[in-house]
Amino acid sequence: MKKVVISLGGSVIVPNKVDYEYLKKFKKLISKFSKNNKVVIITGGGSTARDYIESVKRISSKDMVFSVVGIAATRLNARLVAGVFGKIKDIPQELVEVKNALRKDNLVICGALGMQPNMTSDGNAAEIAELIKADIFINITNVKGLYTSNPKTNKTAKFIPEISFEDFMKIVSKIKYSAGQHFVLDQSAAKIINRAKIKTYIVDKELKNIKKCLNGKSFEGTVISKK
Repeated sequence: MKKVVISLGGSVIVPNKVDYEYLKKFKKLISKFSKNNKVVIITGGGSTARDYIESVKRISSKDMVFSVVGIAATRLNARLVAGVFGKIKDIPQELVEVKNALRKDNLVICGALGMQPNMTSDGNAAEIAELIKADIFINITNVKGLYTSNPKTNKTAKFIPEISFEDFMKIVSKIKYSAGQHFVLDQSAAKIINRAKIKTYIVDKELKNIKKCLNGKSFEGTVISKK
């Protein structure tokens, strides 16, 4: 039995509006896999979080307020995804709640956990992966993996198929944290996977590709691991 943690980007859940057709197919894949494996899905806030945070910034300058709004957006997305999977129980909001829920169920869905300085849903996903000693951590985002720079704004950006934990840390350490930030895998998560040496995959939303990740087959994306 594998233990897998999936960080499902908000940009995948709600690119412009809720991508329900994709979520239905995602449910089918994960439901089948979780019959014989343990899976935790952590949802990001995506554009929902960023839109709300930008609106709040017009009337407040407190970082704590921005974080609270961002966390609420991730939990709203978690409730949405849980609904797609037919789950109506409370969404875990603390690490210990996730661990306890996973003892009873092979599939647990949550958003951001608690309030921690400079923490993100990706970071929480990495925390869970470390806590349960996950075999792999999969980050599903809206690009096919890690690039030298943003491929959507820089046509010369080069794709990075494989990178060490240490070299990945060097890249993300140059990025300044902000609530609702958008990067394939951020600083808080990078620090944790580097510390715990959790094999990490960064992939796009293509379901065939995700299936390959789950089954340990070659896939199109980025692997972060020991070299």
